[in-house]
Amino acid sequence: MRQCDITILSSIGKPQMTFPRTFSHIGISVPDLDEAVDFYTTTLGWYVIMPATEVVSDDSAIGVMCNDVFGEGWGRFRIAHLATGDRVGVELFEFENAQKPVNNFEYWKTGVFHFCVQDPDLEGLAKRIVENGGKQRMPVREYYPGEKPYRMVYCEDPFGNLIEIYSHSYELTYSQGAYQNRTE
Repeated sequence: MRQCDITILSSIGKPQMTFPRTFSHIGISVPDLDEAVDFYTTTLGWYVIMPATEVVSDDSAIGVMCNDVFGEGWGRFRIAHLATGDRVGVELFEFENAQKPVNNFEYWKTGVFHFCVQDPDLEGLAKRIVENGGKQRMPVREYYPGEKPYRMVYCEDPFGNLIEIYSHSYELTYSQGAYQNRTE
């Protein structure tokens, strides 16, 4: 049985089929929204779909929604909406009193600790990230050294958010059994 064929009960108790949901967007907190928009549009080629705007805690629809999400007392924030080449949305948030932690890589804590983009020239993209204020956290590594050209590298944006880069698609990389013992 394929995983997407599992039957579950809907909220009203009727059976329904599960299916793989598409990824809509990700929200990234940054200490300087204008700098982040410039970095992501210049470095990764993402494009602005809604320029920077300010959201305040009030009784407007968005104000009420944000109260539900952030709780009372969040005050105000700035947000810009970008999109990737495959139409995934990226919300960039600049909150009041935003802080760039000394160590933003607390991988052992629950939560998202990186996002990944795909570029066949990952060495070139890693270089652009560094040239635009980010850093490369490790050397480029191969999943199948000497056998297949699947490569990866971890970088950081100028704000400490981790960006992984794959040379090939996620499905192609992992469907080849990157972590399985193989016998020749």
